[in-house]
Parts: sequence; C-alpha cells; structure tokens
Amino acid sequence: APALPDGVFVEDAALVLDEVAIITRPGAPSRRPEIESITTVLSAYRPLFAIQPPGTLDGGDVMAVGRKIYVGLSSRTNHEGIAQLETHLSAWGYEVIPVPVTGCLHLKSAVTQVADNLLLINARWVRPECFGSIETVTVAPSEPAGANALRIGTAVIYPTHHPETAERLERAGLHVVRVPCTELAKAEGGVTCCSVVFEAKA
Repeated sequence: APALPDGVFVEDAALVLDEVAIITRPGAPSRRPEIESITTVLSAYRPLFAIQPPGTLDGGDVMAVGRKIYVGLSSRTNHEGIAQLETHLSAWGYEVIPVPVTGCLHLKSAVTQVADNLLLINARWVRPECFGSIETVTVAPSEPAGANALRIGTAVIYPTHHPETAERLERAGLHVVRVPCTELAKAEGGVTCCSVVFEAKA
C-alpha cells in the first residue's frame, strides 16, 4: 500500500450531501491514491460522482450551507473542478458559489459554519460579503488560524489552542467542546479535516 501520511485528513477526499457523494481529485498529486478507500466506503451510502482531470477539488475547500455550496478557489481547487461540481449538483438544486481564498490552504481554514445562520471567519483570508447576509463571528486577531470549527448537532468541536476565539463562540451562545489538536495544526490541519460527517441513510 502507498504511504499516505495526509490520509488522516479524510475530508479532502470526499463531499457527502443528502442525495449524493462527490469523490474529489485532490490538488496535491501525492494525495490522489487516498480516494480509492473512501470510494469503497461511501459507495454503500450514496450514489457517487468523481471529479475528473484536469479538475482538482479538495473537500477542505467546500462548505455547504443549506442548498448553497461555497467552494474555495485555492492552490488545491481549480475552476474546472468547481465547474464539474456544479454540473453534478445542479440536478439536486444546489447552487455552487466560487469564493476566492488567500493566505491559507483551504476555504475551511478561513471560514466554517457554526450554527444555522452563523459563520466563524478570518476576514483577512476570505471576504465576509461572499456569504451574503449570514451573520459572522470573527476570529481573535492573535488566532488567525482559528476559523476551523466542526459543528455536530448543537455542539461545536474546537481546538484548545485558540482560547480567545473559543470564548467569542461561547459569548455567541454556542456550546463549544474544546479538543487538543496542536499536532494536526503543524500540518495546517484542523478539526473538520479529520472527518466526513453525514447521516448514514438520507
């Protein structure tokens, strides 16, 4: 088996929605073998579509907010990958919205959804106006990498090493579950990176 040290960041290999799963084509060639195992697993739960060359798409660049799918234009995701995603998802009524990303690896390094109408955002890396009228909580200035949070039900899983931003989330009325993940951060990873969250039966 190939050595896949980034395989822990399983989010980048797939996007799972209620109706369908998209198998990505990671922007880093060394990560493309990761899609084999996740394809096998997800085929039991959803119809699958795969991004094809020359398109590239990392799951970390995709943030689903209702029927809107925000996709970061980054060093790992290109226009062709976004166009293919739009083609695959249009049949289910999803709107795919490209979002320029600067200063970080993925869209979800810069912004994540933490409640139904609330985003956690680093406004230096992505423009808040890209997301319309959705309300935002801004990361603490001393914690620029603090925008990556994982929403599970009514809880927000969040790194212990961004305490000021965690307090901002709590002041917004959110239930924050703090977890240590400094080793993931050394590889520009966060709490969303290590999970693909979905209901087993749509």
